[in-house]
Amino acid sequence: MIEVADRLKNVEEYYFSKKLREVAFLKSQGKPIINLGIGSPDLEPPHKATMVLQDSLLDEGAHKYQSYQGLPELRTEIANFYRSRYKVNLSAQTEVLPLLGSKEGIMHISMAFLNPGDEVLIPNPGYPTYAAVTKLLQAKPVYYDLIEENHWLPDFIALERLDLSNVKIMWISYPHMPTGAKATNKFYDEVIAFGKRHDILIVNDNPYSFVLNDKPISIMRYRNAKDVCLELNSLSKTFNMAGWRVGMLVGNYDFVQAVLKVKSNMDSGMFYGVQKGAIEALKCSDLWYVSLNSVYQQRRELIWKLATELNCTYDEDSAGMFVWAKLPPHVKSEEFTDLILKEHSVFITPGTVFGSNGEGYIRFSLCASDEIIKEAIARV
Repeated sequence: MIEVADRLKNVEEYYFSKKLREVAFLKSQGKPIINLGIGSPDLEPPHKATMVLQDSLLDEGAHKYQSYQGLPELRTEIANFYRSRYKVNLSAQTEVLPLLGSKEGIMHISMAFLNPGDEVLIPNPGYPTYAAVTKLLQAKPVYYDLIEENHWLPDFIALERLDLSNVKIMWISYPHMPTGAKATNKFYDEVIAFGKRHDILIVNDNPYSFVLNDKPISIMRYRNAKDVCLELNSLSKTFNMAGWRVGMLVGNYDFVQAVLKVKSNMDSGMFYGVQKGAIEALKCSDLWYVSLNSVYQQRRELIWKLATELNCTYDEDSAGMFVWAKLPPHVKSEEFTDLILKEHSVFITPGTVFGSNGEGYIRFSLCASDEIIKEAIARV
């Protein structure tokens, strides 16, 4: 009998992979499902980006293997983007690495820096892929608590009490997914100092900083960040290009080169046309961001109304393309969302998908039109 590797025994299939099969089945049975669960942008990418992609198909060499490090002009535009939008100076030659989506980067970073048995600090609640990748590499997740009373920020006093001798990586993500919490200057200074004290690589996953957030921040802007930090970013949310799979990794040369060693053995470069389109997207003016956030602001106000109809509370100062809502006392997240799906054909994500501290919360996506959200409100 052929058996799967031991590493799969402690890893579940990704929640949305399973749940979307269930949703698709319900749709096939005639159920009019409204999907407010997943953050897959439904808006169009920048028009010029799609036009450049189309035009590039006729360029000489467009269909050949591409550089593992991406086109030089893409790396340059990523560096320009960081300089203009975050006030961060990066070397396009040595401190920027385009990725096939930032989710790929989570695996590549982990493979570059973790040995079996190493420990990884993972936020609870947080993006489930951090823990899944850690387990796949036979390293050990060490969850650190994020709670509403502390504004969904780490408690560094509690972290210092832990045995950190085997910790190699700490994952952070601000604006935070799933809660939308924004980090402070003090937090970035503290987390960098924490990484330096304990020789821990701090990785900031930063795909939501331009969605409903008037002060986008990169951890790379802070003193000593390049000594202990890497940052992942993405065009998926900012430019509605999730299916294009364009991400980026930035940090100092040594860290980036370590990840490149892994990446260059895992893929054969990003499609040329996608890179050309990404370059154009990164050049978008302020008007793009204003227009994008105007749409999301209107949708968020409707989602707030939906949350209120469901007797939930929420933080109006959050960022990102989700609304993290607190259920009434003693209501279980998964039971509640299953009930809403069954009775009203509306799919909402239970907070427990993101960790035990997500119990008592649900997450709404803003990736649905005003009309669809209004229909959800009418149903409940």
